[in-house]
Amino acid sequence: MFERLFKLSEHGTSVRTEVVAGVTTFLTMSYIIFVNPDILSTTGMDRDAIFVATCLAAALGTLIMALVANWPIGMAPGMGLNAFFAFTVVAALGFTWQQALGAVFISGIIFLLLTVTGVRSWLIAGIPHSLRSAIAAGIGLFLGIIALKNAGIVVDNPATLVGLGDLKQTGPLLAIFGFFVIAVLDALKVRGAILIGILAVTVLSWVTGVSEFRGIVSMPPSMMPTFLQLDIVGALHGGLVHVILVFVLVEVFDATGTLIGVAKRANLVQEGQPSRLGRALLADSTAIVAGSLMGTSSTTAYVESASGVQAGGRTGLTALVIAVFFLAALFISPLAASVPTYATAPALLYVAGLMMRELTEIEWDDLTEAAPAALTALAMPFTYSIANGLAFGFVSYVVLKVFTGRWNILHPATQIVAALFVIRFAFFAE
Repeated sequence: MFERLFKLSEHGTSVRTEVVAGVTTFLTMSYIIFVNPDILSTTGMDRDAIFVATCLAAALGTLIMALVANWPIGMAPGMGLNAFFAFTVVAALGFTWQQALGAVFISGIIFLLLTVTGVRSWLIAGIPHSLRSAIAAGIGLFLGIIALKNAGIVVDNPATLVGLGDLKQTGPLLAIFGFFVIAVLDALKVRGAILIGILAVTVLSWVTGVSEFRGIVSMPPSMMPTFLQLDIVGALHGGLVHVILVFVLVEVFDATGTLIGVAKRANLVQEGQPSRLGRALLADSTAIVAGSLMGTSSTTAYVESASGVQAGGRTGLTALVIAVFFLAALFISPLAASVPTYATAPALLYVAGLMMRELTEIEWDDLTEAAPAALTALAMPFTYSIANGLAFGFVSYVVLKVFTGRWNILHPATQIVAALFVIRFAFFAE
C-alpha cells in the first residue's frame, strides 16, 4: 500500500527509512505545540483550545502534504506569523483575536487563488532577493525581543525604553540555562534539541516549585472556544487591509522558500524537470484556511523538515508519520499546560538566531539593496511590528532605485506592494 501511495522504490527509500525520518522531523518541530499556545493565549484565546487547534492544524496540513504533494515536509502554525498575530494585530493595533483569525482566513483564500492562478510565481520573482532575506532576518529579530521580554531578561525602562532585567531571578536564570541546553545539543547534532531544552527547563521549574506540574496524559480538551470563532466581516475593516497584505506576503515568502529549500535538499526539485511544488503550495494554502477555522494563526511548511530529509526522508510517508505524531500529541494537553513561559522563551530565542543567518544573503556592497534590507530588519523589532518592517523596506527600496536612476530594474510586483503600503499609511490610521 505504501509503495503504491508514495512510490518508495522510485525515490530510493524504504518504509523504515521514511518512519525514522518522520520521527526525526517531528522531534525537531514539536516545540510548536508548547510555544504556539503560549504566544496566542496572550490575546485572550483559550490556551487548551489553541493547543488542540495547533495539533490538528499541523496534522491536517502535513497529511495534505503527504497525500497531495508526496513530499517529506511537516507543517504547523508558523513562528513569526503567530507573533505578528498576537503582538501586532491584537496587542498593538487593538483588533480582536476573532478579527485576526478572519484576516488569516482571508489571507489563506488569497494565497490559494495566487497559487492556482500562477500569480504567486510572478510575485515571488518580482521581490528583490535582499528584501526576502531581510524579511526572514527581521522576523528573527522580532522573535528575539519577544523571547527576551518573556524570559525577563529585557524589561521596560522609562529612560532608555528597554533595559536589562534582574538576572538573579529564577525565570531569567532558567531561560538562560534552557538556551545553552538547546544550543549545545543542537551543535552536537542531537535530535529534538529544542524540545529537550523546553522539557529540561520545565522539569527544573517543577522541582524548584516555581511552576505546577499538572500531569502528562489526558483526553484532548475542547476546541470549541476557538472553533469557527473567526470574524471574517470584522476582518474586512479598513485597518486590517494591510494586516491581510502582510499575512499574504510572509506566507508566500516563507512557504515558497522553505518548500524549495527542503525539496532541493531531498533532490525533489531539479532544473528543467516537473516538480510537485504547485501541489505542495496548494497543501500549504489549504492548511492556512483550515487552521483559521480551528482557531490558530497561519499554518506553513517547517524548515525543520530538513532534519528528516537528512535522515533519508524522500516521500509523503515521512509526512504521514509526522501527522500521526501530531494527532498523538493531542493526549498530552496537561503537559503542555504545565510548560511555563520562560521554558519556551529559549526556544524562541534560538529560532530567532537561526533566522538571522539570512543577513549573509543581503548584497551589502550595493547601498540601494543594503539600506532597504537593513530598514526592513531593524523596523520589525523596534516598532514591534512585522508590517512596519515590510512597509519601510518596500517603500525605501523603490525610492532609492528611482532616485539613483535605476527605476528600470524595478519589478511591477515590488512597485505594487510599495504603493499599497504608502496608501495604507496615508489613508488608514492604526
